[in-house]
Amino acid sequence: QVQLVESGGGLVQVGDSVRLSCAASGGSFSSGTMAWFRQAPDKEREFVGVVWTAGTTNTAYSDSVKGRFTISRNSAATTLYLQMNSLKPEDTAVYYCAADSLSRPSTTVDAYTYWGQGTQVTVSS
Repeated sequence: QVQLVESGGGLVQVGDSVRLSCAASGGSFSSGTMAWFRQAPDKEREFVGVVWTAGTTNTAYSDSVKGRFTISRNSAATTLYLQMNSLKPEDTAVYYCAADSLSRPSTTVDAYTYWGQGTQVTVSS
């Protein structure tokens, strides 16, 4: 049974950096797709970043985090990371990791089978 467990969230200040981790057990997604989503209060869950392998490792990001956040995973694809720099109050949300055996990346919630429970990131001004 696949389980995803996020860690690394917390309360930070504007401009700080935080690294989130997501440990995958019960499976590996080295040929699949892993992603981060986030959900702010009273808002829908939104795409943050995705990593997949197609010959080489590829990444893609939402416009709101591009240039500030970096998604990566270990070579075995059992741990997913999200390095978040230059944090803003609008980055406050519960951050979720997601994974699936997709051979092509997706930015939509419905495309992913496996989800973690989420970790709260609060950016205080």
